[in-house]
Amino acid sequence: MIGSWRRNCAIPRRINNFAKSRTAAKAARRAHRKPRPGASPSLSLDAFSELAGLIYQGPLESIPFKSALEAIRTLLRANYVTLILRPPSSEQAGLIVNASGDRPVERADDYSNYYYTLDVFVGLPADRVVTAQELLGNRWRESEIYQQFLKPVDVLHVLGADLHTDDGIVCRFRVCRSHTEVDFADSDKAICAALIPHLKRAVQIHSQLDLIESERKLLAGTVDRMLVGTIILDETGLILKMNGVAREMIQASDGIREVNGIIEAVSAAANRELQRLIKQALKRTGRDAPAIIEAMSITRPSGRGKFGVLISSNPLGEWSEGQRRASVAVFIRDPERKSEASVEMVRQLFDLTAAEASLAILLANGLTLEHAAEQLGIRKNTARAHLRAIFAKIGITRQTTLVRTLLNSVIWLG
Repeated sequence: MIGSWRRNCAIPRRINNFAKSRTAAKAARRAHRKPRPGASPSLSLDAFSELAGLIYQGPLESIPFKSALEAIRTLLRANYVTLILRPPSSEQAGLIVNASGDRPVERADDYSNYYYTLDVFVGLPADRVVTAQELLGNRWRESEIYQQFLKPVDVLHVLGADLHTDDGIVCRFRVCRSHTEVDFADSDKAICAALIPHLKRAVQIHSQLDLIESERKLLAGTVDRMLVGTIILDETGLILKMNGVAREMIQASDGIREVNGIIEAVSAAANRELQRLIKQALKRTGRDAPAIIEAMSITRPSGRGKFGVLISSNPLGEWSEGQRRASVAVFIRDPERKSEASVEMVRQLFDLTAAEASLAILLANGLTLEHAAEQLGIRKNTARAHLRAIFAKIGITRQTTLVRTLLNSVIWLG
């Protein structure tokens, strides 16, 4: 029992909100009684601490919370433990994590596609642990969700809680036992009640990390589409990460390269300047230091257009600890790389036909009207006719104005 954590003490104070649970207090009073057959094993303070640690590790796992759910499944002699981070709906599939040991998770897709509409064990009191039998009585075994979905996968007893976080997230925690097991006891509910506050906080952390990662991918994808090489350096000047565009530039070793985790220019003179600017930026990454942005160009041995390089510092936040963090960003632009604008986006933005949009993109990428016509496989007179139509639709009269309009538009961000 949980009460065996400490003699003559119902619940250790360090476990947040645990003493407030009536079922937990009841379990604690029974701490020194001999467990009945089928009762849950005792849970030491060390074991609880390890379990809480797995919960907070959950947001960092490739399958969120899988380790914690598996530990809970083993502890409570369950055949399934499930965390529904996003309930299924007619608009989108659910986001469901299942722990089932070596047993395959049967019919999981069936639940997301149909059976969630039959589930009567939903809408539980916020953050309160209840069993299906307590909530529904005899109606539970008569319900369609049990008869059609749970019974065939050997689930009879279900314990759960609906978690409501402060920022509006609602997710479902469910523990399932087979027909050969007894129903959940007060001690099982007490364990889950003690875990609920930690699960809520960890889910909230997962949500925040997911938001940050989504924003990062969105911004990184935009930079990639603009064909800008991005290299992130840590506080020691070592490469922390780079995007695909930068990796291609480095692999070509035409002007820039990587040596032992350090970005270098091939030219000795250019490299001295590059390292000077990077060191200068690194000195401006302390707390309250204003960001610094410097620029330079790097000549390429191939004779192709010079790389344009921008170095930007990233000062520490108020509570940043400064280890292996993004300290300096190096942006590299190859003037000979042409951004790929979407024909469909140009068509939508300027109300052009597909042929007119294709011609406009080629002109914006620096081709002459004659070369653009040749690349499109059309006659020059046809290209002129398209150009006149483009001028009329955009409201301009010069090709240079067309190019400037396109280059300053949002088409390169798509």
